Amino acid sequence: MSRLSPVLDRIDQSLDNSLDRLFSLLRIRSISTDPEFAADCRKGAEWLVEDLSSIGFDASVRNTPGHPMVVAHHDGPEGSPHVLFYGHYDVQPVDPLELWHDDPFAPALKEVEPGRKVITGRGSADDKGQLMTFVEACRAWKAVHGGLPCRITLLFEGEEESGSPSLKPFLEANAEELKADFALVCDTGMWDRDTPAISTALRGLVGEEVVVHAADRDLHSGEFGGAAANPIRILARALADIHDENGRVTIPGFYDGVEETPSQVLKSWETLGETAESFLGQVGLSVPSGEKGRSVLELVWARPTAEFNGITGGYTGKGFKTVIASQASAKVSFRLVHKQDPAKIRAAFRKFVEERIPADCSVEFHEHGGSPAIQLSYDSPFLANAKDALSDEWPKPAVMIAMGGSIPIVGDFQTYLGMESLLVGFGLSDDRIHSPNEKYELSSFHKGQRSWARILDALTK
Repeated sequence: MSRLSPVLDRIDQSLDNSLDRLFSLLRIRSISTDPEFAADCRKGAEWLVEDLSSIGFDASVRNTPGHPMVVAHHDGPEGSPHVLFYGHYDVQPVDPLELWHDDPFAPALKEVEPGRKVITGRGSADDKGQLMTFVEACRAWKAVHGGLPCRITLLFEGEEESGSPSLKPFLEANAEELKADFALVCDTGMWDRDTPAISTALRGLVGEEVVVHAADRDLHSGEFGGAAANPIRILARALADIHDENGRVTIPGFYDGVEETPSQVLKSWETLGETAESFLGQVGLSVPSGEKGRSVLELVWARPTAEFNGITGGYTGKGFKTVIASQASAKVSFRLVHKQDPAKIRAAFRKFVEERIPADCSVEFHEHGGSPAIQLSYDSPFLANAKDALSDEWPKPAVMIAMGGSIPIVGDFQTYLGMESLLVGFGLSDDRIHSPNEKYELSSFHKGQRSWARILDALTK
Protein backbone atom coordinates (compact mmCIF):
# COMPACT_ATOMS: atom_id res chain seq x y z
CA MET A 1 0.00 0.00 0.00
CA SER A 2 1.30 3.49 -0.84
CA ARG A 3 1.77 6.07 1.87
CA LEU A 4 -0.96 8.14 0.19
CA SER A 5 -3.85 5.64 0.29
CA PRO A 6 -4.44 5.68 4.06
CA VAL A 7 -4.28 9.50 4.05
CA LEU A 8 -7.06 9.64 1.46
CA ASP A 9 -9.08 7.13 3.49
CA ARG A 10 -8.63 9.27 6.59
CA ILE A 11 -9.92 12.35 4.74
CA ASP A 12 -13.01 10.42 3.62
CA GLN A 13 -13.70 9.15 7.13
CA SER A 14 -13.24 12.58 8.71
CA LEU A 15 -15.36 14.64 6.31
CA ASP A 16 -18.10 15.38 8.86
CA ASN A 17 -15.55 16.53 11.43
CA SER A 18 -13.78 18.71 8.86
CA LEU A 19 -17.12 20.31 8.01
CA ASP A 20 -17.73 21.09 11.68
CA ARG A 21 -14.37 22.83 11.87
CA LEU A 22 -15.03 24.81 8.70
CA PHE A 23 -18.44 25.89 10.00
CA SER A 24 -16.83 27.15 13.21
CA LEU A 25 -14.48 29.31 11.16
CA LEU A 26 -17.27 30.52 8.86
CA ARG A 27 -19.32 31.73 11.82
CA ILE A 28 -16.62 34.30 12.63
CA ARG A 29 -17.52 37.66 11.07
CA SER A 30 -14.01 38.52 9.90
CA ILE A 31 -14.92 41.42 7.58
CA SER A 32 -11.61 43.21 7.16
CA THR A 33 -12.73 46.42 5.47
CA ASP A 34 -15.08 47.52 8.29
CA PRO A 35 -13.38 48.65 11.55
CA GLU A 36 -16.47 47.47 13.45
CA PHE A 37 -15.32 43.89 12.87
CA ALA A 38 -11.69 44.28 13.92
CA ALA A 39 -12.21 42.08 16.99
CA ASP A 40 -13.80 39.41 14.80
CA CYS A 41 -10.79 39.44 12.48
CA ARG A 42 -8.51 38.85 15.43
CA LYS A 43 -10.85 36.10 16.61
CA GLY A 44 -10.48 34.44 13.20
CA ALA A 45 -6.70 34.57 13.46
CA GLU A 46 -6.76 33.16 16.99
CA TRP A 47 -9.11 30.35 15.91
CA LEU A 48 -6.68 29.32 13.18
CA VAL A 49 -3.69 29.41 15.53
CA GLU A 50 -5.49 27.18 18.03
CA ASP A 51 -6.54 24.72 15.31
CA LEU A 52 -3.08 24.58 13.72
CA SER A 53 -1.42 24.14 17.10
CA SER A 54 -3.67 21.15 17.75
CA ILE A 55 -2.10 19.30 14.83
CA GLY A 56 1.48 20.14 15.71
CA PHE A 57 2.19 23.41 13.90
CA ASP A 58 4.23 26.08 15.66
CA ALA A 59 1.57 28.72 15.05
CA SER A 60 1.25 32.32 16.16
CA VAL A 61 -0.75 35.48 15.66
CA ARG A 62 1.47 38.23 14.23
CA ASN A 63 0.35 41.79 14.79
CA THR A 64 0.45 44.33 11.96
CA PRO A 65 -0.73 47.95 11.75
CA GLY A 66 -3.98 46.43 10.49
CA HIS A 67 -5.42 42.97 11.01
CA PRO A 68 -3.09 40.21 12.18
CA MET A 69 -1.30 37.61 10.11
CA VAL A 70 -1.19 33.94 11.05
CA VAL A 71 2.18 32.24 10.58
CA ALA A 72 2.74 28.56 11.27
CA HIS A 73 5.63 26.17 10.71
CA HIS A 74 5.97 22.39 10.64
CA ASP A 75 9.12 20.39 10.02
CA GLY A 76 9.39 17.70 7.39
CA PRO A 77 11.81 14.88 6.58
CA GLU A 78 15.42 15.89 6.04
CA GLY A 79 16.04 16.84 2.43
CA SER A 80 12.36 17.32 1.62
CA PRO A 81 11.20 20.52 -0.09
CA HIS A 82 9.93 23.49 1.86
CA VAL A 83 6.60 24.95 0.69
CA LEU A 84 4.79 28.12 1.76
CA PHE A 85 1.00 27.86 1.62
CA TYR A 86 -0.97 31.12 1.43
CA GLY A 87 -4.64 31.85 2.07
CA HIS A 88 -6.71 34.57 3.69
CA TYR A 89 -9.21 34.34 6.53
CA ASP A 90 -10.89 37.73 6.04
CA VAL A 91 -14.10 38.05 4.04
CA GLN A 92 -16.06 40.60 2.04
CA PRO A 93 -18.91 42.62 3.57
CA VAL A 94 -22.34 40.99 3.22
CA ASP A 95 -24.33 43.99 1.98
CA PRO A 96 -27.04 44.00 0.74
CA LEU A 97 -28.13 41.71 3.55
CA GLU A 98 -31.74 41.48 2.33
CA LEU A 99 -30.62 39.55 -0.76
CA TRP A 100 -29.26 36.64 1.28
CA HIS A 101 -31.52 33.59 1.59
CA ASP A 102 -30.08 32.87 5.07
CA ASP A 103 -27.85 34.48 7.66
CA PRO A 104 -24.45 34.80 5.89
CA PHE A 105 -22.66 33.80 9.09
CA ALA A 106 -24.85 30.76 9.81
CA PRO A 107 -23.21 28.22 7.47
CA ALA A 108 -25.18 25.18 6.37
CA LEU A 109 -24.94 22.17 4.10
CA LYS A 110 -27.71 22.17 1.50
CA GLU A 111 -28.69 19.75 -1.22
CA VAL A 112 -29.34 21.87 -4.31
CA GLU A 113 -30.11 18.93 -6.59
CA PRO A 114 -30.02 15.15 -6.21
CA GLY A 115 -26.50 14.10 -5.34
CA ARG A 116 -25.12 17.64 -5.19
CA LYS A 117 -24.57 19.52 -1.94
CA VAL A 118 -23.12 22.94 -1.27
CA ILE A 119 -21.73 24.74 1.77
CA THR A 120 -23.40 28.13 2.20
CA GLY A 121 -22.16 31.25 3.96
CA ARG A 122 -19.82 34.20 3.55
CA GLY A 123 -16.24 33.01 3.12
CA SER A 124 -17.22 29.46 2.21
CA ALA A 125 -15.45 29.77 -1.15
CA ASP A 126 -13.41 32.96 -0.66
CA ASP A 127 -11.26 31.91 1.08
CA LYS A 128 -11.94 29.99 4.28
CA GLY A 129 -13.21 26.83 2.58
CA GLN A 130 -10.24 26.89 0.23
CA LEU A 131 -7.56 27.34 2.88
CA MET A 132 -9.12 24.68 5.11
CA THR A 133 -8.80 22.09 2.32
CA PHE A 134 -5.04 22.35 2.79
CA VAL A 135 -5.21 22.36 6.59
CA GLU A 136 -7.36 19.23 6.53
CA ALA A 137 -4.93 17.50 4.17
CA CYS A 138 -2.14 18.23 6.66
CA ARG A 139 -4.32 16.99 9.53
CA ALA A 140 -4.88 13.68 7.75
CA TRP A 141 -1.16 13.24 7.03
CA LYS A 142 -0.37 13.83 10.70
CA ALA A 143 -3.07 11.44 11.90
CA VAL A 144 -1.86 8.62 9.65
CA HIS A 145 1.91 9.08 9.56
CA GLY A 146 2.66 11.20 12.62
CA GLY A 147 4.33 13.84 10.46
CA LEU A 148 4.11 15.75 7.21
CA PRO A 149 5.74 14.71 3.93
CA CYS A 150 7.66 17.99 3.63
CA ARG A 151 8.48 21.14 5.52
CA ILE A 152 5.47 23.48 5.47
CA THR A 153 5.01 27.13 6.36
CA LEU A 154 1.51 28.61 6.42
CA LEU A 155 0.75 32.29 5.90
CA PHE A 156 -2.87 33.33 6.42
CA GLU A 157 -3.64 36.98 5.81
CA GLY A 158 -6.41 39.08 7.36
CA GLU A 159 -6.55 42.00 4.92
CA GLU A 160 -6.77 40.49 1.43
CA GLU A 161 -10.31 41.77 0.91
CA SER A 162 -9.30 45.30 1.92
CA GLY A 163 -6.23 45.79 -0.26
CA SER A 164 -3.54 44.00 1.79
CA PRO A 165 -1.97 47.22 3.15
CA SER A 166 0.16 45.34 5.71
CA LEU A 167 1.27 42.49 3.48
CA LYS A 168 4.29 43.91 1.64
CA PRO A 169 5.91 45.37 4.77
CA PHE A 170 5.28 42.07 6.56
CA LEU A 171 6.86 40.02 3.77
CA GLU A 172 9.85 42.34 3.62
CA ALA A 173 10.36 42.30 7.38
CA ASN A 174 9.99 38.51 7.65
CA ALA A 175 11.52 37.39 4.36
CA GLU A 176 14.08 35.03 5.91
CA GLU A 177 11.43 33.24 7.96
CA LEU A 178 8.90 32.93 5.15
CA LYS A 179 11.12 32.10 2.18
CA ALA A 180 10.62 28.57 0.86
CA ASP A 181 11.31 26.57 -2.30
CA PHE A 182 7.99 27.63 -3.77
CA ALA A 183 4.58 28.88 -2.73
CA LEU A 184 1.16 27.25 -2.96
CA VAL A 185 -1.75 29.67 -3.48
CA CYS A 186 -5.34 28.45 -3.15
CA ASP A 187 -7.30 31.60 -4.04
CA THR A 188 -8.17 30.34 -7.55
CA GLY A 189 -10.64 27.95 -9.15
CA MET A 190 -11.39 25.00 -11.41
CA TRP A 191 -12.27 25.09 -15.10
CA ASP A 192 -15.58 23.38 -14.37
CA ARG A 193 -17.09 21.07 -11.77
CA ASP A 194 -15.20 18.03 -13.08
CA THR A 195 -12.00 19.60 -14.39
CA PRO A 196 -9.29 20.87 -12.01
CA ALA A 197 -6.96 23.62 -13.16
CA ILE A 198 -3.55 25.05 -12.47
CA SER A 199 -3.13 28.73 -13.25
CA THR A 200 0.25 29.19 -14.90
CA ALA A 201 0.12 32.87 -15.77
CA LEU A 202 -1.26 36.15 -14.47
CA ARG A 203 -1.31 39.30 -16.51
CA GLY A 204 0.42 42.38 -15.16
CA LEU A 205 -0.98 45.89 -15.15
CA VAL A 206 -0.05 49.48 -15.96
CA GLY A 207 -2.54 52.24 -15.20
CA GLU A 208 -2.29 55.77 -16.63
CA GLU A 209 -4.45 58.87 -16.58
CA VAL A 210 -3.72 61.35 -19.38
CA VAL A 211 -4.93 64.96 -19.39
CA VAL A 212 -4.71 67.14 -22.50
CA HIS A 213 -4.80 70.94 -21.95
CA ALA A 214 -5.67 73.45 -24.69
CA ALA A 215 -7.21 76.93 -24.17
CA ASP A 216 -7.05 78.58 -20.77
CA ARG A 217 -10.84 78.28 -20.41
CA ASP A 218 -13.84 76.62 -22.06
CA LEU A 219 -14.67 78.37 -25.33
CA HIS A 220 -17.87 79.17 -27.24
CA SER A 221 -17.89 76.72 -30.16
CA GLY A 222 -19.47 79.30 -32.47
CA GLU A 223 -16.84 81.94 -31.81
CA PHE A 224 -13.79 79.68 -31.68
CA GLY A 225 -14.82 76.49 -33.48
CA GLY A 226 -12.50 75.68 -36.40
CA ALA A 227 -9.73 77.90 -35.09
CA ALA A 228 -9.03 76.78 -31.52
CA ALA A 229 -7.55 73.38 -30.67
CA ASN A 230 -10.12 70.96 -29.27
CA PRO A 231 -8.53 68.72 -26.58
CA ILE A 232 -11.29 66.11 -26.89
CA ARG A 233 -10.47 65.68 -30.57
CA ILE A 234 -6.72 65.60 -29.87
CA LEU A 235 -7.10 63.00 -27.14
CA ALA A 236 -9.57 60.89 -29.12
CA ARG A 237 -7.22 60.77 -32.08
CA ALA A 238 -4.25 59.78 -29.91
CA LEU A 239 -6.27 56.99 -28.35
CA ALA A 240 -7.59 55.83 -31.71
CA ASP A 241 -4.03 55.58 -33.03
CA ILE A 242 -3.11 53.04 -30.34
CA HIS A 243 -4.75 50.15 -32.23
CA ASP A 244 -4.46 49.23 -35.90
CA GLU A 245 -7.17 47.65 -38.03
CA ASN A 246 -6.13 44.16 -36.87
CA GLY A 247 -6.41 44.93 -33.17
CA ARG A 248 -2.66 45.13 -32.54
CA VAL A 249 -1.22 47.88 -30.35
CA THR A 250 0.88 50.30 -32.37
CA ILE A 251 2.95 51.83 -29.55
CA PRO A 252 6.62 51.26 -30.51
CA GLY A 253 8.26 48.57 -28.39
CA PHE A 254 4.94 47.45 -26.88
CA TYR A 255 5.45 43.79 -27.80
CA ASP A 256 9.03 43.61 -26.50
CA GLY A 257 9.14 40.63 -24.15
CA VAL A 258 5.90 39.09 -25.45
CA GLU A 259 6.40 35.42 -26.27
CA GLU A 260 4.24 33.08 -28.29
CA THR A 261 2.33 30.53 -26.20
CA PRO A 262 3.61 26.98 -26.88
CA SER A 263 1.51 25.15 -29.47
CA GLN A 264 0.77 22.26 -27.13
CA VAL A 265 -0.66 24.69 -24.58
CA LEU A 266 -2.83 26.36 -27.21
CA LYS A 267 -4.10 22.95 -28.28
CA SER A 268 -4.99 22.09 -24.68
CA TRP A 269 -6.98 25.32 -24.44
CA GLU A 270 -8.85 24.37 -27.61
CA THR A 271 -10.06 21.18 -25.91
CA LEU A 272 -11.88 23.30 -23.30
CA GLY A 273 -14.50 24.13 -25.90
CA GLU A 274 -14.66 27.87 -25.24
CA THR A 275 -15.60 29.91 -28.32
CA ALA A 276 -15.93 33.60 -28.98
CA GLU A 277 -19.69 33.13 -29.10
CA SER A 278 -19.88 31.27 -25.78
CA PHE A 279 -17.45 33.61 -24.01
CA LEU A 280 -18.84 36.90 -25.29
CA GLY A 281 -22.45 35.74 -25.51
CA GLN A 282 -22.83 35.93 -21.74
CA VAL A 283 -22.36 39.72 -21.97
CA GLY A 284 -24.39 40.25 -25.13
CA LEU A 285 -21.48 40.34 -27.60
CA SER A 286 -20.15 37.90 -30.20
CA VAL A 287 -17.20 39.37 -32.15
CA PRO A 288 -13.70 39.51 -30.55
CA SER A 289 -12.10 42.95 -30.76
CA GLY A 290 -8.50 41.99 -30.05
CA GLU A 291 -5.74 40.73 -32.31
CA LYS A 292 -7.20 38.91 -35.26
CA GLY A 293 -6.40 35.24 -35.76
CA ARG A 294 -6.18 34.36 -32.06
CA SER A 295 -8.66 32.43 -29.95
CA VAL A 296 -10.65 34.19 -27.27
CA LEU A 297 -8.82 32.30 -24.49
CA GLU A 298 -5.45 33.26 -25.92
CA LEU A 299 -6.61 36.89 -26.07
CA VAL A 300 -7.61 37.04 -22.40
CA TRP A 301 -4.93 34.73 -21.00
CA ALA A 302 -1.76 35.23 -23.01
CA ARG A 303 -1.85 38.48 -25.00
CA PRO A 304 -1.27 42.07 -23.85
CA THR A 305 -3.96 44.71 -24.11
CA ALA A 306 -4.54 48.46 -24.17
CA GLU A 307 -7.98 49.43 -22.89
CA PHE A 308 -9.70 52.76 -22.29
CA ASN A 309 -11.50 52.75 -18.96
CA GLY A 310 -12.96 56.24 -18.95
CA ILE A 311 -12.90 59.49 -20.91
CA THR A 312 -14.14 62.96 -19.94
CA GLY A 313 -14.12 66.48 -21.34
CA GLY A 314 -16.40 69.40 -21.92
CA TYR A 315 -20.03 69.52 -20.83
CA THR A 316 -21.44 66.13 -19.80
CA GLY A 317 -24.54 67.21 -17.89
CA LYS A 318 -28.15 67.12 -18.99
CA GLY A 319 -29.16 69.04 -22.06
CA PHE A 320 -26.65 70.61 -24.43
CA LYS A 321 -23.90 73.19 -24.09
CA THR A 322 -21.91 74.29 -27.15
CA VAL A 323 -18.41 74.60 -25.74
CA ILE A 324 -14.92 73.67 -26.75
CA ALA A 325 -13.45 72.23 -23.59
CA SER A 326 -10.24 73.56 -22.13
CA GLN A 327 -9.10 70.04 -21.27
CA ALA A 328 -9.94 66.36 -21.78
CA SER A 329 -8.80 63.30 -19.90
CA ALA A 330 -8.79 59.53 -20.22
CA LYS A 331 -7.94 56.59 -18.02
CA VAL A 332 -5.97 53.90 -19.85
CA SER A 333 -4.91 50.48 -18.62
CA PHE A 334 -2.50 47.98 -20.11
CA ARG A 335 -2.59 44.28 -19.26
CA LEU A 336 0.89 42.84 -19.61
CA VAL A 337 2.14 39.32 -20.33
CA HIS A 338 5.39 37.36 -20.16
CA LYS A 339 8.42 39.67 -19.88
CA GLN A 340 6.92 43.05 -20.70
CA ASP A 341 8.45 45.80 -18.55
CA PRO A 342 5.81 48.02 -16.89
CA ALA A 343 8.17 51.00 -16.72
CA LYS A 344 9.03 50.76 -20.43
CA ILE A 345 5.35 50.40 -21.37
CA ARG A 346 4.49 53.51 -19.36
CA ALA A 347 7.31 55.54 -20.92
CA ALA A 348 6.45 54.37 -24.45
CA PHE A 349 2.78 55.28 -23.98
CA ARG A 350 3.62 58.76 -22.75
CA LYS A 351 5.99 59.38 -25.66
CA PHE A 352 3.34 58.10 -28.10
CA VAL A 353 0.77 60.59 -26.77
CA GLU A 354 3.22 63.51 -26.50
CA GLU A 355 4.09 63.15 -30.18
CA ARG A 356 0.42 63.79 -31.02
CA ILE A 357 -0.03 66.97 -28.98
CA PRO A 358 -0.02 70.31 -30.91
CA ALA A 359 2.68 72.82 -30.06
CA ASP A 360 0.30 75.23 -28.31
CA CYS A 361 -1.25 72.48 -26.13
CA SER A 362 0.16 70.42 -23.27
CA VAL A 363 -0.33 67.03 -21.69
CA GLU A 364 0.17 65.65 -18.21
CA PHE A 365 0.13 62.07 -16.93
CA HIS A 366 -0.82 60.52 -13.61
CA GLU A 367 0.45 57.07 -12.69
CA HIS A 368 -2.01 54.53 -11.32
CA GLY A 369 0.01 51.48 -10.37
CA GLY A 370 2.11 49.02 -12.28
CA SER A 371 3.10 45.39 -11.89
CA PRO A 372 4.76 42.81 -14.15
CA ALA A 373 3.08 39.67 -15.40
CA ILE A 374 3.69 36.31 -13.77
CA GLN A 375 4.52 33.36 -16.00
CA LEU A 376 5.43 29.91 -14.70
CA SER A 377 7.66 27.74 -16.79
CA TYR A 378 5.48 25.26 -18.66
CA ASP A 379 8.15 22.56 -18.25
CA SER A 380 8.54 23.05 -14.48
CA PRO A 381 8.76 19.61 -12.83
CA PHE A 382 6.65 20.61 -9.81
CA LEU A 383 3.99 21.91 -12.22
CA ALA A 384 3.93 18.57 -14.04
CA ASN A 385 3.79 16.62 -10.77
CA ALA A 386 0.89 18.71 -9.47
CA LYS A 387 -0.97 18.32 -12.77
CA ASP A 388 -0.67 14.52 -12.59
CA ALA A 389 -1.78 14.49 -8.95
CA LEU A 390 -4.90 16.53 -9.71
CA SER A 391 -5.71 14.39 -12.73
CA ASP A 392 -5.66 11.29 -10.53
CA GLU A 393 -8.33 12.76 -8.25
CA TRP A 394 -10.90 14.35 -10.55
CA PRO A 395 -13.14 12.91 -13.30
CA LYS A 396 -11.28 14.85 -16.00
CA PRO A 397 -7.55 15.55 -16.43
CA ALA A 398 -6.22 18.80 -15.00
CA VAL A 399 -5.71 21.67 -17.42
CA MET A 400 -3.14 24.44 -17.32
CA ILE A 401 -4.95 27.75 -17.70
CA ALA A 402 -4.07 31.40 -17.23
CA MET A 403 -5.81 34.35 -15.65
CA GLY A 404 -6.57 37.63 -17.35
CA GLY A 405 -6.39 39.54 -14.08
CA SER A 406 -3.82 39.70 -11.33
CA ILE A 407 -3.29 38.17 -7.88
CA PRO A 408 -0.92 40.66 -6.22
CA ILE A 409 0.37 38.16 -3.64
CA VAL A 410 1.95 36.07 -6.40
CA GLY A 411 4.01 39.03 -7.58
CA ASP A 412 4.88 39.90 -3.98
CA PHE A 413 6.17 36.39 -3.34
CA GLN A 414 8.37 36.72 -6.40
CA THR A 415 9.57 40.22 -5.50
CA TYR A 416 10.16 39.86 -1.77
CA LEU A 417 10.79 36.14 -1.35
CA GLY A 418 12.16 35.16 -4.76
CA MET A 419 9.62 32.33 -5.10
CA GLU A 420 7.44 31.03 -7.87
CA SER A 421 3.88 30.07 -6.96
CA LEU A 422 1.71 27.10 -7.81
CA LEU A 423 -1.88 28.32 -8.11
CA VAL A 424 -4.41 25.60 -7.38
CA GLY A 425 -7.93 26.17 -6.07
CA PHE A 426 -11.30 24.48 -6.20
CA GLY A 427 -13.74 27.37 -6.54
CA LEU A 428 -16.31 27.49 -9.34
CA SER A 429 -17.52 30.40 -11.42
CA ASP A 430 -21.00 30.21 -9.84
CA ASP A 431 -19.79 30.32 -6.22
CA ARG A 432 -21.00 33.93 -5.95
CA ILE A 433 -17.89 35.20 -4.19
CA HIS A 434 -18.23 38.86 -3.11
CA SER A 435 -21.99 38.54 -3.70
CA PRO A 436 -24.99 37.51 -1.59
CA ASN A 437 -25.55 33.75 -1.18
CA GLU A 438 -21.93 32.69 -1.51
CA LYS A 439 -21.46 28.92 -1.61
CA TYR A 440 -18.75 26.28 -1.96
CA GLU A 441 -19.39 22.89 -3.47
CA LEU A 442 -19.11 20.01 -1.01
CA SER A 443 -17.22 18.15 -3.74
CA SER A 444 -14.72 21.03 -3.89
CA PHE A 445 -14.18 20.90 -0.15
CA HIS A 446 -13.92 17.11 0.03
CA LYS A 447 -11.93 16.44 -3.14
CA GLY A 448 -9.89 19.60 -2.52
CA GLN A 449 -8.54 17.99 0.65
CA ARG A 450 -7.76 14.80 -1.26
CA SER A 451 -6.14 16.85 -4.03
CA TRP A 452 -3.76 18.64 -1.67
CA ALA A 453 -2.85 15.32 -0.07
CA ARG A 454 -1.99 14.00 -3.53
CA ILE A 455 -0.04 17.14 -4.45
CA LEU A 456 2.02 16.99 -1.25
CA ASP A 457 2.78 13.36 -1.99
CA ALA A 458 3.74 14.14 -5.61
CA LEU A 459 5.90 17.14 -4.79
CA THR A 460 7.98 15.17 -2.29
CA LYS A 461 8.74 12.12 -4.41
